[in-house]
Amino acid sequence: MDVTYYVALPFVVADDGVAAGEAVECLSANAAVMRAEALSRKPGCAGAVAFSRTGDPATGEFGDATLIRKFGDVPDDLSAL
Repeated sequence: MDVTYYVALPFVVADDGVAAGEAVECLSANAAVMRAEALSRKPGCAGAVAFSRTGDPATGEFGDATLIRKFGDVPDDLSAL
């Protein structure tokens, strides 16, 4: 059975640019967008993204992440999500 997870992921300032911070699971796409926007405003945070992933937790097979919205300075290549 497929499940969709909604996630807010901050990007923090690092020596070599920006690095992914700690992901926060959210209840909906709207909640992920609001949380990503709030995270992007925190000190030391360069930006944040809200994204979703759909898949089967029982098998561990998930499709590619779908970007919902991004805030601030985040990498252009988000394929590693």
